Amino acid sequence: MCRVPASTSRIGRVLLNAELVRRMEIAIRMSVQWLISRGRVSSCICVLTVALATYACSSPTGFGGPLDSTWSQWPTPEDAGFNQTGLEMLPEYLSTLNTTGLMVVVDGKVLLHYGDLEELSYVASVRKSILAMLYGPYVADGTVDLDQTLEELGMDDHGGLLEIERRATVRHLLTARSGVYHEASNSGDDSDSAPTRGSQDPGSYFLYNNWDFNAAGAAFELMTGGEIFDALMTDLAEPLGFEDFQRSRQEKSGNLDRSIYPAYHMWLSTRDMARVGQLMLQKGIWDGRRLIPESWLREVTSLVTHREQMNPASRRSGAFGYGYMWWIWDSPSVSPLYSGAYTAKGAYGQYITVLPALAMVVAHKTAVGDGRGYSSTSWSGYQGVLNRLLAAKCQASCN
Repeated sequence: MCRVPASTSRIGRVLLNAELVRRMEIAIRMSVQWLISRGRVSSCICVLTVALATYACSSPTGFGGPLDSTWSQWPTPEDAGFNQTGLEMLPEYLSTLNTTGLMVVVDGKVLLHYGDLEELSYVASVRKSILAMLYGPYVADGTVDLDQTLEELGMDDHGGLLEIERRATVRHLLTARSGVYHEASNSGDDSDSAPTRGSQDPGSYFLYNNWDFNAAGAAFELMTGGEIFDALMTDLAEPLGFEDFQRSRQEKSGNLDRSIYPAYHMWLSTRDMARVGQLMLQKGIWDGRRLIPESWLREVTSLVTHREQMNPASRRSGAFGYGYMWWIWDSPSVSPLYSGAYTAKGAYGQYITVLPALAMVVAHKTAVGDGRGYSSTSWSGYQGVLNRLLAAKCQASCN
């Protein structure tokens, strides 16, 4: 029989047991199919069931259980200002998603956690939001001039950039408003909806465009004289105390026959993603030390492109505008609890969301690759997690 640690709260027990049952059901179903194919069910099923029960009970994937981590935890949801009964609605919903890791932090302490928080995996376009953070200290000390143009930096690409495109600045790259519609080295953007090259003045038109983001990475390295992943390590991973960071796992990729600027892909764990969000919530201060200027974080999370200015037009029906590589909630129909909120979003289900009105950070992971395949947690699925968390917030008192 599975034994949940005595220190686990009631919400933790409910959610932990639900996850254990889900894991055991999946494992039994897969293993029985394998045994049937070999005609061994009658002789092995009893041993299999016992083994799977032991596996489920011993696997380190709790929701609300004790953490083997440097993070502090809230003793109960009520201590953090959340209703336990409301949070108990989460396990059934999570079982419908492809979530592999989830951490919810309130006022710097863990409210809930789920799945494998330590696994390093690809965080997709979350890399862009992290790059925006890395720019901050170098802008502040004058190393980086955001108003330098591509021409002044000597940046070009296959076939040559147009004269109008060379007038785009680094600031335009960071805000996806360069007007450069050269092919990017990697896919996963809105380039299929790009206007004709040379038709838009730099700064005048938003398009979520990987050429801009990859060129922003190249510009960072050109102006700082350093490498993005080294800056990730020294400027964020080390001072924030990342528990799982591996410099060797970070790597650039892309088709360099299409563009000379590769994507700077990052591999992070869920609990270290939460640290990134917590630094944003704390306005750039960690353990009393200023890592990123507050003025810079305020700038990157302020609207540059309002929702009604988003392109293609289909994006205008959503909830978001855009800042400096962060998505900003910008819809009158959303809850006031989203006031000032912003998020990093990556393909397949990678999210770091900051909700200042609740002093909350949510880090969500759907690990892909490395033999896992490419299952996904959609934004609408993840929004369901956020909605349930907000619904569980106590209005005046949890009593």
